[in-house]
Amino acid sequence: MKMRFLFTAFCIACFCLLCLGAFGEGQAAQLNKVAAVVNGQVITMFDLQKEAIPELARARLNPNDPAQAKAVDAVFRKVLDLMIMDILIGQEAKRLKVTVSAGEVDNELKRMMLQRKLTKEQFEAQLAQQKIPLASIRANIEKSLLRQKVMGMEVGRRVVVTPDEIKAYYEAHKDTMFDRSGLRMGLLVYHPKANAKTVAAQIKSGKMRFEEAAAKYSIAPNRDKGGDMGPVEWDRLNPEWEGRLTRMKPGDVTELFDLQGHKAQVHLFRPGGGEEKLLTLEQATPQIDAILRQPKAKDRFEDYSRQLREKAVIDIRLK
Repeated sequence: MKMRFLFTAFCIACFCLLCLGAFGEGQAAQLNKVAAVVNGQVITMFDLQKEAIPELARARLNPNDPAQAKAVDAVFRKVLDLMIMDILIGQEAKRLKVTVSAGEVDNELKRMMLQRKLTKEQFEAQLAQQKIPLASIRANIEKSLLRQKVMGMEVGRRVVVTPDEIKAYYEAHKDTMFDRSGLRMGLLVYHPKANAKTVAAQIKSGKMRFEEAAAKYSIAPNRDKGGDMGPVEWDRLNPEWEGRLTRMKPGDVTELFDLQGHKAQVHLFRPGGGEEKLLTLEQATPQIDAILRQPKAKDRFEDYSRQLREKAVIDIRLK
């Protein structure tokens, strides 16, 4: 569970296929123009607009509105920057001889279906209904897995957390080192028309249960289950979500935070409740390692990204 609940590769494909009509005729004529060239690999305006659609939708921006032109351009440039990095990482994968097998993609598809509690037939029926090619979903998954592998090789393994750092953290935070096995996560992504601040205050005061608020106000998957997104797969969290969840105690609900242009909250809980067990230093070591590794990995990723860009020939042609 890499916290791709709301806007996974599946959702992105939905946005792309459903929203391409948002661009006007004048813009459609520009689709074959080149947005950038990265070490000889071309990114067309069509590629860029297709990738930008989810971001524009989340920001509620209309690419045909002259009054929003500056904000739309900022989104395009942000998305282009991410696309350039994807190309550079893909080229690095070839250099490092890193590949993703069809079986690995199959396993990720199975995990997606299991998370959504869909059979293979139901999943394929949903794709057919939305006119989303399965090949597009597989391509997005392959790209994501490839990125994870390269990042693991070039970033993850070069980040070191020492035993002394772990021990010092444990001594300072031992009262918060709870057993995390069996914990589940609830996600509440507020509808744009909901008064998120008021609802969050009611949850905090106990006047409204998180599950009740999720069922009533959330637009996230599983809202009908009180926002329950299932067991937290700690080894599959991205750095942002790992940093958020590892600092929570069972039963905690976060303050409001921004998620893909929406206000959101997260609930970490253990089904049935019960008394929480504090961990020993040995038991807490993996958890502390993950907490301390996050900022170091972020710094290493920024260094690695800068190095890739410095070595590359990048020609950006956006005006």
